[in-house]
Amino acid sequence: MLYPIVTQTRSILDLNGIWKFTIDKEVEKIDPAKPLKNAKNIAVPASFNDQLALQEIRQHSGFVWYQREVTIPNYMFNERLVLRFGSATHEAWVYINGKEITHHKGGFTPFEVEINNFLKTGKNLLIVKLSNILDYTTLPVGNYSETVDANGKKVRKVDENFDFFNYAGLHRPIKIYSTPKSYIEDITIVPDVDLKNKSAKVNVEIATKGKFDAVKVTILDEEEKEVAQMTGTTVDCTIQNVHLWQPMQAYLYRAKVEGIVKGEVVDCYTEEFGIRKIEIVKGKFFINGEPFYFKGFGKHEDTYVNGRGLNEAYNVLDINLMKAIGANSFRTSHYPYSEEMMRLCDREGIVVIDETPAVGLMTAFNFDISALLSGGGKKENTWNTMHTHEAHMQVIRELIARDKNHACVCVWSIANEASNHEEGAYEYFAPLFALARELDKQKRPCTYVSIMSTMPNTDKTSSLTDIICLNRYYGWYLQHGDLLTAEKAAAAELKEWEKLYPDKPIMYTEYGADTVSGFHSMYGEPFTEEFQQDYYEMNSRVFDGCKNFVGEQLWNFADFQTKFGIFRVQGNKKGIFNRAREPKMVVRYLRKRWKSIPDLGFKK
Repeated sequence: MLYPIVTQTRSILDLNGIWKFTIDKEVEKIDPAKPLKNAKNIAVPASFNDQLALQEIRQHSGFVWYQREVTIPNYMFNERLVLRFGSATHEAWVYINGKEITHHKGGFTPFEVEINNFLKTGKNLLIVKLSNILDYTTLPVGNYSETVDANGKKVRKVDENFDFFNYAGLHRPIKIYSTPKSYIEDITIVPDVDLKNKSAKVNVEIATKGKFDAVKVTILDEEEKEVAQMTGTTVDCTIQNVHLWQPMQAYLYRAKVEGIVKGEVVDCYTEEFGIRKIEIVKGKFFINGEPFYFKGFGKHEDTYVNGRGLNEAYNVLDINLMKAIGANSFRTSHYPYSEEMMRLCDREGIVVIDETPAVGLMTAFNFDISALLSGGGKKENTWNTMHTHEAHMQVIRELIARDKNHACVCVWSIANEASNHEEGAYEYFAPLFALARELDKQKRPCTYVSIMSTMPNTDKTSSLTDIICLNRYYGWYLQHGDLLTAEKAAAAELKEWEKLYPDKPIMYTEYGADTVSGFHSMYGEPFTEEFQQDYYEMNSRVFDGCKNFVGEQLWNFADFQTKFGIFRVQGNKKGIFNRAREPKMVVRYLRKRWKSIPDLGFKK
């Protein structure tokens, strides 16, 4: 799927801004052919929850409605017109002038629809019905229930089966873009690097609709110099003296694709791409022939007021804070992030583990980790209870279709903290890994991120992965506050993984301790800034003692909002920055450590 851009053949109408909004109380039927009654103003893109200062709206479970008027300039009616949503969380029904034109389920990937047949000259009424309901068929997974109040009204309730707030809304840009009637539909770019000869073979496949006499592909470097030109819809070229996309040193080429009729360019699209080589060799993760060490974070799309909605200023700030302390990577925990963030990471050289929204795939989710571990998977029935396989397959298709050309994406994460220790997990996950490997022509490594109940002796699915990714909280959820015992337990587990998979890289994708900014103690008390630093120093010693350990992505980059819970005081406080991106004390330690570890060539 191509990201909408303006070219000499394509235009964009930006539909971001102030829309009308109302929650659906399900008392009277809402007619999508008519303007919404008693609607409030709301900003798009953003979550709806925190904008209107009303508890009824912030905690609403069920349906909401968005509305705005759209006027199409007359000159655009001769073109193919496409309405595109960057995302709509979690399920959307879209109407123009009262007619349903499309439906999409899944809150973190884009969808689009041609709208020429639904438009009229002058003003058009665009209405979106949105659901934030999550259940045992959706990703993420929610615990959904319905009750009836004293007045006979249905009351819907979504209890998150995960540890972040169920922000919902029109989270990402909404645009109408134009193309000619014959147009370039998609571009797939697959580089194959010859490190010895400092060259790369680049394969470009173009999908088109309509009729072209020819399709011309021109490869340009960052100085706009032409390095190759080919004709056809499946073409190869070789770039000599290739500039590689390197971690923290991005270099982007551009593939300019032109559809030609009678010597004239009818449609044109330019796709940026980076050239780099990813390999796993004898327990190491290689980028461009050198061992890469992941330094960074799990994080969230989470800011004040915007909630999970796109905030490009925060994206820029977050990347610059990462760079300032020596980080080089993050995981899109626990859902695909905005295309705008992925494009920014391409330009900044940030390595990304790109994750599906498959979080909450366990019937035993709660904050009592000790109880979860003691069950050993025997008392639960996750893989018969959850019915998420169809949604899981869909999001893998949509994620790879969207992100396949991004140089920053170096690993696909199929799921986060599922019940991989339960019987039935292998049968659930094997087809998903097979699908991801079939769809990704760049053949990136695939993984999933395991919870603490998934240990070397209980994991049913680790054979499917290319990298062992561990979420571990020794010293926090287990051995709470006892860092000496925690260090021994963490080191012992890593030795078991190395013995089981001597040729697979191992990394931590989560480890952290809740820390309240400004809390201090001389006595190693949990929740203080001193304890957080002691905790990270302990983990660093464990990492440095493991030969095949290739990365540390701590949890979390910044404090973030969660549902209400006895362990959550205004959200999760595991950030090394607070929610306003102010640093906690541990940032100084991490900067010193990460600046001393090279991005490439560490642990050769």
